[in-house]
Amino acid sequence: MDIIVQKFGGTSLADVKGRKKAARHIMQALKKGSMPVVVVSAMGRKGSPYATDTFIHLARRENPGPDGRTLAFLMACGENIAAAVLALTLQAKGVKALPLSGGMAGVVTTDNYREAMIKKIHKEKILKILDKKLLPVVAGFQGVNEAGEVTTLGRGGSDVTAVALGAALEASLVEVYTDVSGLMTADPRIVPEARPLGRASYSEILQMAQEGARVIHPRAVEIAMEYGVPIAIRSTYEDGQGTLVHNHKEPFPGEQRDRRLITGITQVQGLAQIAASVDCSEAEEEMFKTLAENQVSIDLINIFPGKKIFTIPLENMDLSVKLLKKLKIKFQAERDLAKVTVIGAGMRGIPGIMLKIVSALKQEGVPILQTADSHINISCLIREEYVQRAVCALHRAFSLETDTPWDAGVKNSP
Repeated sequence: MDIIVQKFGGTSLADVKGRKKAARHIMQALKKGSMPVVVVSAMGRKGSPYATDTFIHLARRENPGPDGRTLAFLMACGENIAAAVLALTLQAKGVKALPLSGGMAGVVTTDNYREAMIKKIHKEKILKILDKKLLPVVAGFQGVNEAGEVTTLGRGGSDVTAVALGAALEASLVEVYTDVSGLMTADPRIVPEARPLGRASYSEILQMAQEGARVIHPRAVEIAMEYGVPIAIRSTYEDGQGTLVHNHKEPFPGEQRDRRLITGITQVQGLAQIAASVDCSEAEEEMFKTLAENQVSIDLINIFPGKKIFTIPLENMDLSVKLLKKLKIKFQAERDLAKVTVIGAGMRGIPGIMLKIVSALKQEGVPILQTADSHINISCLIREEYVQRAVCALHRAFSLETDTPWDAGVKNSP
């Protein structure tokens, strides 16, 4: 049995046209002899009647401080509605589709109602349905804990459901259908010349997801990487290969080898920077401990004798300032910042990439406030007003809009 998992996002299911397109992809898989397991997100986005944000707004209108169990129970309705409606669409076309909640599909999670982690999947529930020649349409983003209570997996959790099911069922492929044609070299709303990537490694797409590309949830990529589940990111509205994500050294049949050192450019906005004067290790430890205990997440960090510079979400700035003042730590804070990141698994050990980044941003008059890097990415902190200018400049600098990769003068072996 060739099982594939097909996940459809909320924008793909928001209207009749999108649902018909989704049904066509499902029926094409059936015609090829595959057994699809479909996973859905809630229909539409903020403002839509069945979107997750709509249910959250409804809950908080009734009670500004809803308890987690009740809120999770309500939030899960969006995916349940989407599963039922898409099943009806398929049934109207002669497909024996069966809508399932996360619990009915065997998804068991931890007890955290809002940010649960999947503990296990009772795959026999799905396999029995497939044996009956029925097509399961599973509500993503949700499961049940050991007590049978509804839990949710956090924003983007339907991706996690899809890849986890793919791993449990040993699916040959997980297809993630969105409103774009695949993973792009940059956000096409910022860079009109951005191109879809034919292929990416798990590590590259994980970095891009973590650094601002909103095509797939980072936790879903981590699961795919751990269990070796191939992913294809494709458009609901187009026919095409999309972006294939795997760890194969050789390209898939018909796929050209990609010699790029740089895969893409991402951006994260809404950041703040703290430069704290800390003279001793005890004060430094106390500062980071206090921030952690108050759920303040730290991103870029540079540590110097007597000074620690780090970034935080802008939404945590007022709280952080209050905490640092309470600790009597001298600091400077700057708000309205953004991080732009150059990502590429081929950059490791290649000289000239930082020079290219610095030169491109300098030429555009974009000051760099802070940097950080790993073996596959380099991030620069800049002022938010320069985001579009910076991302476009870096995209051009590495020739990502063309078929000719920038190679820093290094000849890659065929």
